[in-house]
Amino acid sequence: MNPSTLQDAPLLPQRLAVSVILEKRPSISRWADAYWTATGVVVGTNEHHTVTLLHEQDGIQQYLYPGLSVSLHRDECEGYYHNLQSPQPGCYIIANLAADGTPSPYIVTLSFDEANSYLQGSAEVYAVPIPPELYRWTEAYVLEHYAPEKKKKRRLTDWQNDNDRGH
Repeated sequence: MNPSTLQDAPLLPQRLAVSVILEKRPSISRWADAYWTATGVVVGTNEHHTVTLLHEQDGIQQYLYPGLSVSLHRDECEGYYHNLQSPQPGCYIIANLAADGTPSPYIVTLSFDEANSYLQGSAEVYAVPIPPELYRWTEAYVLEHYAPEKKKKRRLTDWQNDNDRGH
């Protein structure tokens, strides 16, 4: 790429605003009243910063959790690269659970490694398919900041003809 092309390229934002859609279903377990899952991530800002009921039918409720964002970091590029190359690229929603089991999402990440570190703690982690806008944004970021290392082939040692071993 020549220098003038680099100067003309638009700068990628480090962060994108997102909202998360969580779904509450009646539980069949006697130990919990409800079962929560994540159903998606929506890219863009939302003027409202309160949780909104989007849809309710047959005891199933979908809620929009606005006010979150996704950030990209250079030291996570390898994780983003592997996520984008996977058969089902994912978006990971990190949430705390209230005493009644209601999730409160606070981080959305595109790094499986980061999501896994939260999973090792006490956080709830939901995986959803990555929206096309986040995929393209992450792909552009990875192309700009990451080059996968080429695998080096190990040279085999001929143990039978190895004079250095003194045999």
